[in-house]
Amino acid sequence: MQKAKTAAAATARPQIIRETRTIYRDRSNSSSNSGTYANNGNSSQTTAKKKGMSEAAKGTIIGAVGGAALGAIVNKKSPGAGAAIGGVIGGATGYTLGRAQDRKSGRVQPR
Repeated sequence: MQKAKTAAAATARPQIIRETRTIYRDRSNSSSNSGTYANNGNSSQTTAKKKGMSEAAKGTIIGAVGGAALGAIVNKKSPGAGAAIGGVIGGATGYTLGRAQDRKSGRVQPR
């Protein structure tokens, strides 16, 4: 009867407990030491993809458009050159601010 219980326990599926990056499996064998062990293999991990546009991309677009508009208004002699310069400066500033927000939210890993 004891052998039948041991055989039934050995064929039972292990219970899987999932956490963020580590998978623990609970195996209950009476013949060996029972307990949990960590499996750090990449084969069973799933990574959620980030959806949507990043804050850096949004900041670049908004900064470039706003800078171009402001540059064209300020430079009355040559509005095209003012728009180009303002767009570059505004885009760079918007990217920098958006990238900082991405780091804060965890979307981008800090260097």
